[in-house]
Amino acid sequence: MEFDIIVIGGGIAGLSAALTAARLGRSVGVISGGVPGGELLNIELIDGLPGHEEGIAGFDLCPIAMDQATAAGAEIITETAETISSSDEGYVVLADGNEYAARALILAMGAHVAKLGVPGEEEFTGRGVSHCATCDGPLLRGKTVVVAGGGDSGMQEALTLAQHVEKVLLVERGEALSGQASYVEAVEAEPAIEVMTGMEVTAISGADKLEQVILKEVSSGAESTLEVQGLFAFVGLEPNLDPAADLVELADDGRIAVDGALRTSAKGVFAVGNLRSGNSWRAAGAMGDGATAAVEAARYLDSGAW
Repeated sequence: MEFDIIVIGGGIAGLSAALTAARLGRSVGVISGGVPGGELLNIELIDGLPGHEEGIAGFDLCPIAMDQATAAGAEIITETAETISSSDEGYVVLADGNEYAARALILAMGAHVAKLGVPGEEEFTGRGVSHCATCDGPLLRGKTVVVAGGGDSGMQEALTLAQHVEKVLLVERGEALSGQASYVEAVEAEPAIEVMTGMEVTAISGADKLEQVILKEVSSGAESTLEVQGLFAFVGLEPNLDPAADLVELADDGRIAVDGALRTSAKGVFAVGNLRSGNSWRAAGAMGDGATAAVEAARYLDSGAW
C-alpha cells in the first residue's frame, strides 16, 4: 500500500501530524503499533493545554484526535513497524509482515518510562510496581505508596494517587522537586503527599507482592526501609528508537537530532514529540510538532528540496 506520508507512532504527536497532513490533501497512513494514544492514555488529567481550561484526560483527548484524523482521511493501521528501508521513491515500512511505501516519513514513536534499574523491580512489576496511577491507584485504597521521581510526571501521578491512597511518599533524588511550579504548589498543598528529597530507591522486596522499598540518602549513603504497598516509578523517559535507530542520526541526549523544521539527517524523514532532541515535554508541544512536521513534509513533497 502506498501513501504520500507515513506516520510511525499513534500518540498525540503522530495523530496531530496525520490530521494536519490529511487536511492538506495528502494521503496518510498511521502505523500506530496498537491502540492509538501512546503514553497519554494513562494520564488522568492533561492541563496547560490551550482550549481546555479545566484540563482533559488523555484517554479522552487521544480518541478525539484519532477521530479527527480519520475523518480528515488518514488511515490508522494498528500494526507494529518492524523495519524501514529506502526505495527509489522514498521509503518502505514493514509492519507485521505487510509493506507500506511513502515518499516522506514522520517518526512519532514517542518514549517509554525509564526503569529504576534496582533489585526487585522486574520481579514485582504487576505485583506492586506500576507506571500507571490511574490504572492501579484505585486498587490501593487506604495503602501507603512510593512515587519515585519529582519531575512533572512524578508529581502528576502523586496527585492522582492522593485521591485514592492514604499516603504518598514522593521520593526525589535531587534537593528539590524539579517540575512545573504549578505542580510543586499542588503537591505541597496536598496533605496526603509527603515529599522526601535527597533520597533514591535502591531496592524493592517482598514475598508474593511488594512489601518494602529500600531508600538511600544521597548525601550520606544511609539506608532506610519503608513498609509500603505500591511503587510508581517516573524517573524519566527513554526514546522508542526502533525501527529508525539506524536510519537517522542521534543527538548527544540519545534522541533523534532535528533542525528547526524537524528534519532529520535522512532525506524526507521528520521526527516529532518526545522522540526528538530538544522537545518541550508537553502535550501542546507534541501537537505543535506534529502539525509543523506535516506542513514541512507537504512542502518537501511539492519541491523535493531538503
